[in-house]
Amino acid sequence: MRRRDVLAGIGSLGVIGGAGAVAINGLPSTDNADNESDDENGPVDTRTVETIEAPGSEAGELRVPAADQATFIDFFATWCDPCEKQMPALIEAHDRLGDDVLFMSVTNEAVGRSVTKAKVVDWWEKNDGNWTLGIDPTAELSSQYVIQGIPYAVAIDASGRIQWTSGGEKSTDEFVAGIEQALEAGGQ
Repeated sequence: MRRRDVLAGIGSLGVIGGAGAVAINGLPSTDNADNESDDENGPVDTRTVETIEAPGSEAGELRVPAADQATFIDFFATWCDPCEKQMPALIEAHDRLGDDVLFMSVTNEAVGRSVTKAKVVDWWEKNDGNWTLGIDPTAELSSQYVIQGIPYAVAIDASGRIQWTSGGEKSTDEFVAGIEQALEAGGQ
């Protein structure tokens, strides 16, 4: 019975998140099937993300995307097995390119309602995260990037244009290739 409840909750979260994204941003374009940005796409709006105290992260606020450098965002949840499984790949990608980009992970869980900040930090520590950790409890950031499930990754160039998005569990090389697209497009 518990598994069925969890699966129903996950399905509901996806439907609500997708509906919110469509309500805020409209339907996503299919003109860009390979998920690479083109010159017709303008920069994304800057959002303020709350960051929390955790290894590699300070409590405060951060403007995303960064104004002066490429930005990489990993969307995750503490209950997501693929998110946990890909943490070693994220750690290695961060080790390779973390100094070149604003590298962050963001959960869109209802922090403060269905999950506590302490639980997010515990998950982070258990999985050896060591870069900026943000929360998106109202799913504004998730909606802006029209994330299609989690884990989901987005790489944005220094001018604020999305250069790469991808859902599902990724390898280090896939993360690095996506981040490098944003770095190359931003002239860095």
